[in-house]
Order: sequence, then structure tokens, then C-alpha cells
Amino acid sequence: MITIYHNPRCSKSRECLLLMEDNIIELLKNVKATKEEIEIVKYIDHPLEFDILYSIIQKLGITPLQLIRKNEAIWKTQFKGTDLSDKETIQAMIDFPKLMERPIVVKGNKAVIGRPPSRVLEIL
Repeated sequence: MITIYHNPRCSKSRECLLLMEDNIIELLKNVKATKEEIEIVKYIDHPLEFDILYSIIQKLGITPLQLIRKNEAIWKTQFKGTDLSDKETIQAMIDFPKLMERPIVVKGNKAVIGRPPSRVLEIL
């Protein structure tokens, strides 16, 4: 199963999706998958649950703060300069999904942030 956490309003997220679509035949061959085994999650419309987001962060091998988009207005006005715990940082991304870096592609126990979009090819 390959899961893409996608925001259609984000140019990098759209680029990543296009790159994956351009490579879909090779992708499916490499992972022995079918199109049904590729899930696109529009996390802005369906915010992630705490355990799922925590798991993604673990697979990325980063801290919750490293997944935050610090230039977002919400971060600057509500969180900048605060000393949030990891749990509070994850909750901020659940409450305000736009704060999360994107796109994120997860395959098994591996995950990558698609910045630049070509990075997703590393785990596929």
C-alpha cells in the first residue's frame, strides 16, 4: 500500500502527484501493486488522527516540529515563539492541517516529504 497525503491547493503536492502518475506503470511493477493499493488522502478535508500522524512522523524520522510549515500565517500568529511539546505540536497539525508539510508519501515503514517532488521516487 502506498499512501499519499495530498493537498490539491499546494503546487508541490500537485507536482508530486503528477510525477507519480507519469511513473505509474513502473511504480506498479516495482511495488507489485494495483491502482487500488494507492490511496490519496486529502488531509485538509479529512484531518489525520493523532496516532496516524505520530506514525508518519516516526517513519519520516523527524520531530513533529520539523513537519511544521513555519511560514503559514496560523503558525506565525498562534504558535511562533511558544514552547510546544511534541504532543502539542502534533495536535496543532491536527487542528490546523495547513501547518503540515506536504506532500508526504508513505510505503510500508518508510515515508518521505515530497520537497522536491522527485524525493518520492526514493521510496517507490
